[in-house]
Amino acid sequence: MKTPNGYEIIQLFEQFAPKHLAMEGDKIGLQIGTLNKPIHRVMITLDVLEHVVDEAIEHEIDLIIAHHPPIFRPLKHIVTDQPYGRMIEKCIKHNIAIYAAHTNLDIAKGGVNDWLAEALQLQNVDVLVPTYEEPLKKLVVYVPRTHADAVRKAIGDAGAGHIGNYSHCTFNSEGMGTFLPEEGANPFIGQQGKLETVEEVRIETIVPARLQRKVIQAMLQVHPYEEVAYDVYPLDNKGTTYGLGRIGTLSEEMTLQQFAQHVKTSLRVPTVRVVGELTNRVRKVAVIGGDGNKYIHQAKMSGADVYVTGDLYYHVAHDALMLGLNVVDPGHHVEKVMKEGVANVLKTMCAQQKFDIDIYVSQANTEPFTFI
Repeated sequence: MKTPNGYEIIQLFEQFAPKHLAMEGDKIGLQIGTLNKPIHRVMITLDVLEHVVDEAIEHEIDLIIAHHPPIFRPLKHIVTDQPYGRMIEKCIKHNIAIYAAHTNLDIAKGGVNDWLAEALQLQNVDVLVPTYEEPLKKLVVYVPRTHADAVRKAIGDAGAGHIGNYSHCTFNSEGMGTFLPEEGANPFIGQQGKLETVEEVRIETIVPARLQRKVIQAMLQVHPYEEVAYDVYPLDNKGTTYGLGRIGTLSEEMTLQQFAQHVKTSLRVPTVRVVGELTNRVRKVAVIGGDGNKYIHQAKMSGADVYVTGDLYYHVAHDALMLGLNVVDPGHHVEKVMKEGVANVLKTMCAQQKFDIDIYVSQANTEPFTFI
């Protein structure tokens, strides 16, 4: 087992929630402290408040991964006898780093909005508001027939060749490769100064742009040649679509009142606000964690019967009524689903890397409202 440093932990985590998925202007990444240190304990939290930092100090946390950035607006001053400044001072004094993954974690496949959709038991789930389409590349590599299986497995295991629900997809054609090893070469096949002819396989596969480096490294590790001949081409094919929110269907239709109770139970909240007649029938559901006020029109245009989001504004509620869109507002704090979600993802990834690390889920309550 290996004790990782902060950079290794965050590089691993960003494979799950890449920073390029974040909305423009979002304040993500390292916000306090340093990643250039050994990490023994990581805490996952929705918000970073002073009592959350106290909890981190008590549990000897080295790194906090939060959903909501503690520094969202530019700081004019840090006054350490006030709560906000005191929180920052405690982090620095106790060498606690804080890293924020916000809209990139919302948008990521298997991230916050997928966890919310899963909690609501939605089926046939798709992206509600597309924000990014991943570019695709075509990798072509030439390999001696004897090593074709090893190369195909390596690039497939690294993530190449995914088409729909199929993995390790390749096209293979056989031919003759020629090369002449010059002075200083150390050829796997052939001799210096002699033209060599080898039975080779041309392997073609599709690669998401974000995995290009990883796939090529995996290929080079198992390819026998000293100098590997390969090509990478950009493609116009449609790649994976990422975006905010999710839309899906319930297993069976229910009234808006029944659905509101379903939201309360599924997301473990004491109360919800509802827009629409309680007798309305709903089945198609749109959901966006956090503040989704600006996306009510996308929810309506997507065909949703009901829209689940937090922080609904008074006048936006009126707009929803006029659109004929039912809305259930369970509050912003339902994004707490990210705590267990991120912890489970990070535990799995760290175990695969054989990292000796503890992942702790914050137990501090950061819901600012009391419901009476």
